[in-house]
Amino acid sequence: MADELLKFVSIEQQMPSKREAESRLGDFREVYAGFDPKGAKQQASRCSQCGVPFCHIHCPLGNNIPDWLKLTAEGRLEDAYEMAVSTNNMPEICGRICPQDRLCEGNCVIEKDFDAVTIGSVEKYIADTAWDKGWVKPITPVTERDQSVGIIGAGPAGLAAAEQLRIAGYQVHIYDRHDRAGGLLVYGIPGFKLEKDVVGRRTGRLEQSGIHFHLDFEIGHEATLSEIRDKHDALLIATGVYRARSLKTPGVGLEGIREALDYLIAANKRDFGDTVPELENGNLDAAGKNVVVIGGGDTAMDCVRTAVRQGAKSVKCVYRRDRANMPGSAREVTNAEEEGVEFVWLSGPEAFLGDEKIDAVRAYQMRLGAPDGTGRQAPEPVPDSSYSMDCDLAILALGFEPENLPSLFGAPELRVTRWGTVTVDHDSMMTNLEGVFAAGDIVRGASLVVWAIRDGRDAAVSIQKFLEQQKAVAA
Repeated sequence: MADELLKFVSIEQQMPSKREAESRLGDFREVYAGFDPKGAKQQASRCSQCGVPFCHIHCPLGNNIPDWLKLTAEGRLEDAYEMAVSTNNMPEICGRICPQDRLCEGNCVIEKDFDAVTIGSVEKYIADTAWDKGWVKPITPVTERDQSVGIIGAGPAGLAAAEQLRIAGYQVHIYDRHDRAGGLLVYGIPGFKLEKDVVGRRTGRLEQSGIHFHLDFEIGHEATLSEIRDKHDALLIATGVYRARSLKTPGVGLEGIREALDYLIAANKRDFGDTVPELENGNLDAAGKNVVVIGGGDTAMDCVRTAVRQGAKSVKCVYRRDRANMPGSAREVTNAEEEGVEFVWLSGPEAFLGDEKIDAVRAYQMRLGAPDGTGRQAPEPVPDSSYSMDCDLAILALGFEPENLPSLFGAPELRVTRWGTVTVDHDSMMTNLEGVFAAGDIVRGASLVVWAIRDGRDAAVSIQKFLEQQKAVAA
């Protein structure tokens, strides 16, 4: 038995094969292949089944990771899949895009000396196998209920809540302003991290399960919040956060300075085969340009890696802290470097230069000073350290903030915080409006997909409790 629990000593950590940088620059297909059955079983067998599974504790969804690793090692893949989806509505998506190095794998107890179990890749393998084998079926509720729930936003929080509510038998309608369901899973994350048919089969299953999608439907334009509220017995706001954080720097209004999400949406639409005028006229196309991306998170990584695939002349990522303090996934940084991205650490933009159109970024060097309120060392400019770098396209990837929902939705009565996030009772997740709930980034602030799924699942529980109470009162 001891030998069975010490396989991490004799079996080294191994990731699925990764395409060479030169070959992957020519397309937007995923970088990593999937495990084969032997590789998945081997890597899953490295789990020591420890008494205190920190991988489970540090997963926002509380995934039963040791359990489905053990089932995979035993070849019981259908059971492993059922275990995975008991806590996660999108295991094949989380397996691809979660920053495992900061969550489950980064907290694996064997990580320090023996390298972590490759949890994310095994999770992806389990779920992809389930789709390939036909184990993933449309939802068939045991009982159909006559109460309906409206969900505003077809991103991960909204989709997770919709699935849980449909399992319980409720009639679910999802409203989204985009022409495809998936939110940032579709339009914010490039195909080299998450191919779009992976999202499409998930949303397609929900549609086959009787969930109604109302796309190209913008609350506040096609209908007010109050009008949508009147159509349903409960309502969930799960819009996410889309407004880019602003940068107050001289020259920021020059032509050729664009927000990250505009850039990524355009690239993803072209990947779908859509005609995108701003790509056709070159405004959002990096081809042949010196590109400078400002920021250090996962969105910045998506931008720099998209730019090299579009044929940029050069791509630089300017970040005010050092590599050790970068918020983006370390794995993504490595992939970007392999693809030719240059990282300019400890630097910040001082000004954007040009007449009408940008032609350079003037930056200053930074140093890490005293810790800020979060405990991280605060960056500060180094005096007399300015320098310039050529730039034809600057992309601002500084994070996202909530839009003004009371104004956007025509609902001044909806209460929000001073940051613009929707105010909720954190036990019930209900807003100040009876029967209107909110979940995901619009409550939490910009965060990870895995947290959005968790919030959507929690909201579904609260909505079901509310609807059951309403039913009982009516009876």
